Amino acid sequence: PAEPTLVLRLKFLNDTERLARVRPGDTVGVLKRTYFPGQEQQVRLIYQGQLLRDDTQSLAGLHLGHLSVLHCHLSPPSAAPTAPGSPGPRSPAPAALGVGSLALPLFVLLLALLWYLQLQHRHVFTATATTCLAGLTLLVTFVAFAMYRR
Repeated sequence: PAEPTLVLRLKFLNDTERLARVRPGDTVGVLKRTYFPGQEQQVRLIYQGQLLRDDTQSLAGLHLGHLSVLHCHLSPPSAAPTAPGSPGPRSPAPAALGVGSLALPLFVLLLALLWYLQLQHRHVFTATATTCLAGLTLLVTFVAFAMYRR
């Protein structure tokens, strides 16, 4: 008797899906070779939150049912290895320091300077200016926690 076929849903990060017809006796490696030819090393399959690392594991061993969802992540291909003695690829230039990455530290530094001046020269700061400084400090604090909480 012919082995029954399963239909699996291959779901990608961009929410597209492909259907894969497999046999329960097929392995994870066979699935990769069949549906991702030439990309077997770049594809990562995830089932129920577990990365399927073992290409020799059978699909039946994973207890996959009809229309089970396998999440697929395709990594970009790595650079081809260079022959010994030939010049290798140049090392990437260091990332440019963007203004966005410096904005929050500069605001914090500016606030620290303003608080120092407020404490050293109280007679220059009105009650309204001190209240605004306190509000701005709270706002920058919330933004800093929101940015760096990830």
